[in-house]
Amino acid sequence: MFFVPSPRLLLPLGLALLTACAQQKTGPMVVQDQQDDCPLSLSEGQPLVLTLPSNPTTGFRWVVRDAASNVLQSLGPEVYSTPEDAGLVGSAGQSTWRFKASQPGEGRLHLDYQRPWETDVAPAESFDCQISVK
Repeated sequence: MFFVPSPRLLLPLGLALLTACAQQKTGPMVVQDQQDDCPLSLSEGQPLVLTLPSNPTTGFRWVVRDAASNVLQSLGPEVYSTPEDAGLVGSAGQSTWRFKASQPGEGRLHLDYQRPWETDVAPAESFDCQISVK
């Protein structure tokens, strides 16, 4: 035998299901390459993990020029790590930043890879990405 719900139950049941789907958070957005990943479209509350190649032993650092603070919330400072199998002092690694899409809107995430004391020299690299949060 089949159970046929009353028509009065269908509307509340349908709304409950739609509400549950709308409240589900999307998984983290992982970005490692500006060309392949930008511009970015995030959902409110969605985590963003940005990882860029880095080698601070050369004096170069990623300097955050614009953190899209109107739409992104920083979840902590930059974390630098090296591959465990490198085994060489001064070998390159990666810098990682974690953010959360805090509110709907548009912003710009811009970082420059440069030696902080060389203010009159163009950055060796830049990461510049338009962020859209819905």
